[in-house]
Amino acid sequence: MNILIALLPALGWGILPIATSLIGGKPVNQLLGTTYGAFIIALGLYAFTRPELSMSSFFWCFLSGMSWTLGQFTQYIAFEKMGVSRTMPISTGMQLVGTSLTGIIFFGEWAGLLPKLSGFAAIILIVGGIILTTKRSENGQQISATEKAEINKNMTSGLLILFIGTLGYIGYSAFPKVSNADGFKAFLPQTIGMLVMGTIFGISMLIKNKTNPFKQITSYKNIITGFLFGFGALFYLISTRLNGVATGFTLSQLCVVISTVGGIVVLHEHKTKREMIYIAVGLSLVIIGGIMISFIHA
Repeated sequence: MNILIALLPALGWGILPIATSLIGGKPVNQLLGTTYGAFIIALGLYAFTRPELSMSSFFWCFLSGMSWTLGQFTQYIAFEKMGVSRTMPISTGMQLVGTSLTGIIFFGEWAGLLPKLSGFAAIILIVGGIILTTKRSENGQQISATEKAEINKNMTSGLLILFIGTLGYIGYSAFPKVSNADGFKAFLPQTIGMLVMGTIFGISMLIKNKTNPFKQITSYKNIITGFLFGFGALFYLISTRLNGVATGFTLSQLCVVISTVGGIVVLHEHKTKREMIYIAVGLSLVIIGGIMISFIHA
């Protein structure tokens, strides 16, 4: 039963990218809906748990939520440029590497020679996996020079956007550690930060493009994706208490498999046979690297 609970975060977070792609809308619509839905879930959890939180912890968790919004917004933009099946392995791999290096530099994690050697070996595996998932194969298909240039441009800009977004995801993981905030205590202030930052992005889009995302129905349809995020986050908190951080974290990373396969099967993102092999091997390396890192953290 405990392992089943540990798989629920992967289910929620894995379905999220597929759901938001099916619902549609611009990245800002997807972001607003996700933040609204996550905030609703957090309010419900707070009503039952009523955790006490100091002003310092609230502040750092609030910053954590704002950082997450930056990461999620860039991920939604990357979905448009590269597709879900290519974006998710890259984004997950970057997050694993970024949060691990942040833990080493700022929080003294991986103390000792063996943990460091194991950790950097895991990082090498993850980076190798990311490179494989980005590889393309035309497989005899004839595409024009213009189309090829456009694909390469989208890939380059998508990678840059994901790198910037990874800084946000690092802040999401790192800021609560500053005040040692417990997961249940952190959830509501994090979603408040998500809501505030999402609103800022929405207002900036309103000013820039003269379109109001707050009046567009797709923003509210995407609340479903927020429920999926909140569902995953809630059961991740439960899982880490039942199974420990190592097992809970490792199994939650299986979301990348669900979203990648879902992008290909449900969203019909075209892949050649060679690309499918690249993705399968790359995903395996990312997951193995994530498992190695999770046990070092244990």
